[in-house]
Amino acid sequence: MPTNNEYWNHTQPVQGQQQYQQPQPQYAAPYQAPQQPQQPQKKSHGWIVAIVVIVCLFIFTGFCVSMCTSSINSLSSTTSSLDGLDGDAIAIIDIDGTIQYDGSACSPEGLKELLDEAEDNDNIKAVVLRVNSGGGTATAGEEMAEYVRQFAEVKPVVVSSASINASAAYEISSQADYIFVAKSTEIGAIGTAMQLTDISGLLDMLGVNMEVITSADEKDSSYGYRPLTDEERAEYQRMVDQINEVFIQNVADGRGMSIDEVKKLATGMPFTGIDAVENGLADKIGTREDAVEKAAELAGITDYTTTDLYFANYDLSGLTDLLGKSDTSVEDLVDLLKSEQNAKLR
Repeated sequence: MPTNNEYWNHTQPVQGQQQYQQPQPQYAAPYQAPQQPQQPQKKSHGWIVAIVVIVCLFIFTGFCVSMCTSSINSLSSTTSSLDGLDGDAIAIIDIDGTIQYDGSACSPEGLKELLDEAEDNDNIKAVVLRVNSGGGTATAGEEMAEYVRQFAEVKPVVVSSASINASAAYEISSQADYIFVAKSTEIGAIGTAMQLTDISGLLDMLGVNMEVITSADEKDSSYGYRPLTDEERAEYQRMVDQINEVFIQNVADGRGMSIDEVKKLATGMPFTGIDAVENGLADKIGTREDAVEKAAELAGITDYTTTDLYFANYDLSGLTDLLGKSDTSVEDLVDLLKSEQNAKLR
């Protein structure tokens, strides 16, 4: 079965121990005057130094791992510059890319974290979603649409559409209070697709015979090693139709349209921004700044600032460079790790 349905779119050298040598018989030696006894050589303490060095290395490695882990964890921390906001503000969240489960603002987990941050901050009065996405995974879009719907019950949400706002991205956008588009924006594309590839003909040409042992006849239907049966094709079609009904229902609820109205627009094809305003999928032609002004209007504020909410990028290139230098000190590494740890969600 397919997993994703998409909306259309050291060891230290050990010192050897001295081997015991059994005394060998000797011929009698000529008499020699007694010599002064030699001073015993001092025992080497190199092994102590080695142990100390190893222990220090372990401690330092543990410290670095701890700091790196803390820095990486800070990426998902909700601590941000919002704490320093003074006065009313509009938060802007970019949804730019494929809707999927990757922890970014294009995923359910990432978007919810950003929306929660905006909801918990009293200075944030509304949110603008700057959307530039052609869609992605159906389930991710469904979840993100629900999070936007819940947030819109607390604070206003306005969408600013960039070049494309289609499929799963549009399902998310449909839950906002207001949708802006550019005249040339591709928007809508309400529909669901499931892609199954049949490579059985190619395998036959190559003389490759695939044998798949399954617990049920239909289990390998999506593997592509054989054509679908009529029954399997019908079942996949039923799944696509069912998922698409969820999509249509969400758009109808979010846009205040009837199911029939949305179905007429659910051709799977996108509309231009101009057409979307006419058919009800969008509200008005406008820019990102227009969306911000509308969000402030819906929030009932006139004197405000804007702030971007996003996940800071974490880059270990600086750490790699430092480790490559022979004169790197512990202080240098600590300073770098602390600076990375201060990467904030803004």
